[in-house]
Amino acid sequence: MLVVLIPLFNKDMSVSAYSIFSQKDNSMLNPAILGTGALDGAGHVPGFDLIDEIGMEALTGGKDVFVPISNVSVFSDIESSCTQDRDKVILLIDNTFPPVDMYVKRLKELTDAGFRLGIRKLPVSEFENYKPILGMCQYVFLNNKKIIIDKAKVYFNSIYPNIRLCAGNIDTYDNFNTLKGGDGYKYYEGSFYRMPVSGNNKEIAPLKINYIELLNLVNAPDFDLTEAADIVGRDPALTISLLGMVNKMALRGGISSIRHAVAMLGQKELTRWINTAVAKELYADKPGEMTRISLIRAKFAESLAECFELKHKREELFLMGLFSVIDAILEKSMEEALSIMQVSDEIKDALVESKGELAPVYDFIREYEDANWQEISRVMVVRDIDMKVIEKAYYDTLMWYRLLIF
Repeated sequence: MLVVLIPLFNKDMSVSAYSIFSQKDNSMLNPAILGTGALDGAGHVPGFDLIDEIGMEALTGGKDVFVPISNVSVFSDIESSCTQDRDKVILLIDNTFPPVDMYVKRLKELTDAGFRLGIRKLPVSEFENYKPILGMCQYVFLNNKKIIIDKAKVYFNSIYPNIRLCAGNIDTYDNFNTLKGGDGYKYYEGSFYRMPVSGNNKEIAPLKINYIELLNLVNAPDFDLTEAADIVGRDPALTISLLGMVNKMALRGGISSIRHAVAMLGQKELTRWINTAVAKELYADKPGEMTRISLIRAKFAESLAECFELKHKREELFLMGLFSVIDAILEKSMEEALSIMQVSDEIKDALVESKGELAPVYDFIREYEDANWQEISRVMVVRDIDMKVIEKAYYDTLMWYRLLIF
């Protein structure tokens, strides 16, 4: 089972909710699942498995989560399957649910049981036919490239005043700014948040320069531990984090200094800690999802190393994922941003030109984030990767992130 978590933003660029998307089988080995309700498996809702496994608080930070259900699983015992925070769950349906009595009745049962409903992939031509279902929905996802928002606002405000509009497929900040300016959407979904702001040549803040200096130092071969300790000591947040972690390791006595703490860790563990801790601080003035996606990509890339016959490149893959949004963080082109960082040519080739032996892993992760299951299935077939291996890698990544953040 392939599962991914996709963020939904409000107009202030804060993550306000998530959507869970999944696929049961490899679509290249079982093409019949494409375009059908069987994607989620008959009588089964994979999103509930993910919530149970990770926990709602760790998975979404207590935010609402849209959980897709199929036109088959809708008739399962959803009321019993959803065991956590039902008030945070929105059941997400699509145009494979015909607006006939059987479905209308079942959806009414679910709303009576306390579930909220959302709907996506509904063409404008079907709005009138879907009145019995739309009348029960609290959210509707609209493809902003196919629907004129001003007209949609008039339609929904007059007929369904309580329904909230969600914009999908937003691929640039300019598009996002235009849509949010109209004040018609509740949530915004798309790849726009991973992109650098166009035409921005801001100077890098002094504090970020300190973080970059530290990252460059520890990712250079045979770096000086004393020098690293002195740079860590300039930042209270990093100092507190380092001492708190190392004090747990001290068997006798406490840590007498930052240099003492750094010496206890050693080069390898210090590099690992700094790469993750500094990334969190470096990205602090951006939407929280930027930190999350950077760390998730780093760990997921590392976990996929063996699948792509790159076991010897685990550390490079981790850094590749970690720095994969550095262009958006520094508000520069990827090429310019990486010229400031101390990274290998292999990482630069993958992130700037999508070439080299690391690039297939980066491409795979980006397709996975967008729930492009057809392309993911193709790669798994070509590389003879078992779906269960990918599933475990992603679940392990989420668990690692949970332990790191919570």
